[in-house]
Amino acid sequence: MEKFKLFFSYVILLLVTVLTIQTGQTQNKYNQQAGTLNWYKGNTHTHTLNSDGDSFPDDVVKWYRLHGYNFLVITDHNFLTEVDELNKIYGADEQYLIIQGDEVSDEFNKRPIHLNAINPKYNILPQGGKNTLETLQNNINAIRKASGLVHINHPNFGWAISADTLKLVKNCNLFEIYSGHPIINNYGGGGKPSVEQIWDEVLASGKLMYGVAVDDMHELKEPWEPKAAKPGQGWVMVRAKQLTVEAILKSLKKGNFYSSTGIELLDYEANKKNIKITYKEEGHAKYTVLFIGKGGKVLTEEYSNPAIYNFQGNEKYVRAKIFDSNGNMAWTQPVFGE
Repeated sequence: MEKFKLFFSYVILLLVTVLTIQTGQTQNKYNQQAGTLNWYKGNTHTHTLNSDGDSFPDDVVKWYRLHGYNFLVITDHNFLTEVDELNKIYGADEQYLIIQGDEVSDEFNKRPIHLNAINPKYNILPQGGKNTLETLQNNINAIRKASGLVHINHPNFGWAISADTLKLVKNCNLFEIYSGHPIINNYGGGGKPSVEQIWDEVLASGKLMYGVAVDDMHELKEPWEPKAAKPGQGWVMVRAKQLTVEAILKSLKKGNFYSSTGIELLDYEANKKNIKITYKEEGHAKYTVLFIGKGGKVLTEEYSNPAIYNFQGNEKYVRAKIFDSNGNMAWTQPVFGE
């Protein structure tokens, strides 16, 4: 009976996908020629009924496929959700990929210390520690031992993880710059820094970290609820040769991606002379590109498309933030001067 349900769901999915393509509502067309790099849209932080989400894995996977995503990492709390059967059904056409994951959910002094393990070989139990840094590092080490890729989650959730702590973390260069969860304090307040301010403080110290945007999706059935952690809030656009687990993880680790809440980049190039960003424009919106340097200093503010920043030679690092007049944002990864 379960196999019949999954088969029937797949048939419905194919019919909806065909109708979507025919009506011109999907733009997931990628250059598949050998040797080229393609953009793949994905969410690396998602929950199901296997932890504290409200929906079955099958329903979660379908939602993201039908809304234009190319890959999805399921990261239930301290639980490794099986994805092989889901890939056989929803990834059979090789245009969609489900990756197993685990949100290792620990704490220190009653403050949440959460990390995502992407594609670990086995489930990782929280490791604990004598302080925040040790708790983080013990869990990072355990995830790496399980061959998982690590990213540190929502540092301002519970005001748990400071810039000073992130500066000392070893063997992890990914953390959440934006989360769609409604209670994780993206923007700081009350004397506490925003997550972007934390990022700039870490980068200014010389430590390279890449910023990931995620949903942290929990509520699929009732996304209209005021405190719902709903889908479609934040994502990464990964530039990779092909849609495989190995290629996606390799690009994430190297920072070959940008993060977004609604801005689409058509191209991004960084060389020894400059950074050049070309973005997709919607007719009803106005766009601003901030090129940001050490300590969060705005180096230039651009309105042209493409937007170009020419290196002066004295920058510690340069990153870009693109936003439009309706509040949509995108972040590129930092380029260090050397």
